[in-house]
Amino acid sequence: MRKEVWFGLSIMVLIVIGLFVLMPSPSEMTNGHLGLLMLALIVVAIMLGFPTAFTLMGMGVMFTWFAYRSVNPDIAVQQTLDLMVQRAYSVMSNDVLISVPLFVFMGYLVERANLIDRLFKSLHLAMARMPGSLAVATIVTCAIFATATGIVGAVVTLMGLLAFPAMLKAGYSIRLSAGAITAGGCLGILIPPSVLLIVYGATAGVSVVKLYAGAFFPGIMLAALYVAYVIIVTKLKPEAAPPLSAAEREVKLPTHADTIMRSGGSRNAVAGLLGALKGRRNAAVPMPTLLSQLGIALLPALAFALVMGFTYRIVTAPAEHAESGLVEMGVGAQEPDAQQDGGLSEPPADGSLAEPPAEGGGLAEPPAEGSAKADAATEQTSDGKDPSGAAAGAPEAAANAQPAPQAYWIAFGIGLAALLVLYAFLSFARLEVFKMLLGSFFPLALLILAVLGTIVFGLATPSEAAAMGSLGGLLLAAAYRRLNYSVLKESVLLTAKTSAMVCWLFVGSSIFSAAFALLGGQEIVNAWVKSMELTPVQFMILAQVIIFLLGWPLEWTEIIVIFMPIFVPLLAHFNIDPLFFGLLVALNLQTAFLSPPVAMSAFYLKGVAPPHVTLNQIFVGMMPFMAIQIIALVLLYMFPGIGLWLPEVLYR
Repeated sequence: MRKEVWFGLSIMVLIVIGLFVLMPSPSEMTNGHLGLLMLALIVVAIMLGFPTAFTLMGMGVMFTWFAYRSVNPDIAVQQTLDLMVQRAYSVMSNDVLISVPLFVFMGYLVERANLIDRLFKSLHLAMARMPGSLAVATIVTCAIFATATGIVGAVVTLMGLLAFPAMLKAGYSIRLSAGAITAGGCLGILIPPSVLLIVYGATAGVSVVKLYAGAFFPGIMLAALYVAYVIIVTKLKPEAAPPLSAAEREVKLPTHADTIMRSGGSRNAVAGLLGALKGRRNAAVPMPTLLSQLGIALLPALAFALVMGFTYRIVTAPAEHAESGLVEMGVGAQEPDAQQDGGLSEPPADGSLAEPPAEGGGLAEPPAEGSAKADAATEQTSDGKDPSGAAAGAPEAAANAQPAPQAYWIAFGIGLAALLVLYAFLSFARLEVFKMLLGSFFPLALLILAVLGTIVFGLATPSEAAAMGSLGGLLLAAAYRRLNYSVLKESVLLTAKTSAMVCWLFVGSSIFSAAFALLGGQEIVNAWVKSMELTPVQFMILAQVIIFLLGWPLEWTEIIVIFMPIFVPLLAHFNIDPLFFGLLVALNLQTAFLSPPVAMSAFYLKGVAPPHVTLNQIFVGMMPFMAIQIIALVLLYMFPGIGLWLPEVLYR
């Protein structure tokens, strides 16, 4: 029998033995002990392979009947059925869950747009000179693609087909290659838009918007730690990731680039294209080709100018004063003194700034005692201009404009220096790599920024942003000519299956948690934890250790829907922010996909790996990345600002 089967059976045996040792005799057993028995039986049943959602519902209904029967046997059946209906309806009416099928649909469409192949090739060439370039490109590709899809199985499977053979062919270690693919593919359950964060938010009553904002930097930190580990291993053991040959780093140049360089033009892309625009050098290259290539090369400069210009307008905008702007009707009349500074509020009827009579003309000379600012506000004509013809309020806005802060000029200088370095080393080969990124990375990045930006900055709810992301996925698939009836049908079917699984899990967990509370299991757990007299730090460590251990036999869905309702009520007692706890849990649950025997990412990769790659090799390759996850968890706990800074800035 396989080792992982023995491992699973040994855990179940330990659970059963623990039940017999810790549980009191049947004569002394209370309803609370029945709740703990139900919790243990759920874990055993799931490990035996029973469907999670229906096991939760079945156990929940059975033990709910026990709870009601102990109070009033005559109406126990009716109360149990009523509870099932109420819990199912509460899940159906949960607005947060609307975003789940939309985000999943977006992920399946992006997956089928064939972007991951283009993205991996372009990143591979862009990072060709970096140590362990193939593994680094794999992790970066997984992080970007996981952000767009959030579907671990899809990312690991596709990267197993694309990157795994390429790394093995280049002489990379099987363990390093397998670890990079499986760990990188799991980033989708942490980096927004993550279904895990939606499920946790709905379970714990935490804002999904704040969870998305908080999980952004921890996800980037974890991906950066993966990349750093690959580079360090490559430096210490070059045989684990040999450098690519010159032929593998070579970029095929288009005809116009060869023509420009053969005619004596510069190897620098911008200088060569500018030189080819005049004289004899452009004789063999059409002018539209030169102009289009030069426009592509200047896109970074144009983007830099637009971003810095827009930022300059924001940081130098005049400060808003309480007395200026649109004032509610009636307020100005009560406080006439506040109107001497101008604004758009209605002046008092009997004041010196009253509306002049119609026969007197709209441009009558105002009283001498009126202030200059008030005159400019009241003497505007219907087209918004003052008597001198200038736009009303423009001189005042210019006078009140704030100087740009020092941080802006520092960022401007750094960006300008980076832009100059980019153009100094922008050869025709690098321009081709940039064009490849322009066709693979930037469309995906725009989609991600549009979805996450509207959520994080409060422009749209997660459901609205998910709907926009689904539309973006349709447009991307259509732009790459991958949108057809077959792709659309398969995406809709897979979305329906995944959404049904999530919703049934919610129904089952809702019934299970109700039964657990009715039996008094939650009270026993709360009393037991409080009797230990733990400090908040000790409770946090204990909770994360339990979740880490649960990740070995269970998947993240079971851990969230079964055990979070047990942990969350205890957070208030220890004065722990549920948002911060959720970020720790999301980072911790990365292990659920990397820990045997239920390491699903390993089985995804094994399904598409060459026959000589064994499951044990994949497991061993994942272990260093699991250790990195623990390091990231410790860093997030020691420096909570990594996760809480962005939500505090945006939603203070």
